[in-house]
Amino acid sequence: MKQLSQVASDTYQRRIQLGDNTDAANVYGVHDAHLRLLEAHFHVHMIPRSNELLIGGSDEDVEQVVAICRRLLTWSREGQALTPRDVQAAIVAEEQHQQEKEAEKSGERFGQTYRGKVIRPQTLGQARYVEALNRFPIVFAIGPAGTGKTFLAVVRAVEALHRGEVHRLILTRPAVEAGENLGFLPGDLQEKVDPYLRPLYDALATTLGPEAQRARENGLIEIAPLAYMRGRTLEDAYVLLDEAQNATPEQMKMFLTRIGPGSRMVVTGDITQVDLPRGTPSGLADAIAVLRDLPEISFCFLTSQDIVRHPLVQRIVEAYEKHSQAQDAAAHRGRAVETFKGEGLR
Repeated sequence: MKQLSQVASDTYQRRIQLGDNTDAANVYGVHDAHLRLLEAHFHVHMIPRSNELLIGGSDEDVEQVVAICRRLLTWSREGQALTPRDVQAAIVAEEQHQQEKEAEKSGERFGQTYRGKVIRPQTLGQARYVEALNRFPIVFAIGPAGTGKTFLAVVRAVEALHRGEVHRLILTRPAVEAGENLGFLPGDLQEKVDPYLRPLYDALATTLGPEAQRARENGLIEIAPLAYMRGRTLEDAYVLLDEAQNATPEQMKMFLTRIGPGSRMVVTGDITQVDLPRGTPSGLADAIAVLRDLPEISFCFLTSQDIVRHPLVQRIVEAYEKHSQAQDAAAHRGRAVETFKGEGLR
């Protein structure tokens, strides 16, 4: 524990009451172990005096520690015997709360639905993504389903069109799922590929409503398979490549080199959901490796913490990630055993 003189020298101090002595002792931990955890994590000074706690440090750190201590006090009053693990849980909960506040602070009006509902980023990751969309001519957004990669890009594209920043929107996806069977599907070519472009239609319907169809008929919005981009120069356009993990490296290079004067590009995808034939590399993973150091291009990596669909989606994604990591570890152990056996036979 720090001496009183150290707390007195801090630029910001708070003194809080922690109920009765029993609750205070529960919050402090055995030999003040919980306070030491908080001091180490937040770089604050803490002096316990019976059921009164003096905290000194930067204003941001002190206010977070005050919030954590109050959370721990609530748990204590509910009859919980606090442990260092509870302190860690309280730290994580408070930091997530601060991230949400930062996202809300950054989340000035980003766009709106055609019914007038204001659209704002809902997580810190989304707020950083929105900032990148506003600053960079080419933005990559990589992350799992439900993180708003495509929707926020479409919202930004529609806003750019309304403000006159661009003259048209071009939304594209690889139709990799169709493969060689595309010719056997009923209808003309547009009807054949429409099912693979449906998520883009849905995002446009949310932002533009009935206007979306008129904009397509007038040529303001074009939705087409990635193959249609070859040989074109896309000027004064907002161009979105969705499901980019299903583009090959050659297709990705072709797409990115279509950008012309006055245009912006957004590339979205999930590198864990590649549908390309086995052995075919993903153009999205390749682009990350090749282009990541270019200062004019922004790479935004969203995580399960940025999922804004049903809360269960986040848990599903995390469960699959955990399962995949376990499989990789088991495979690694298996290879190690086979190597050991091979060495022993020499």
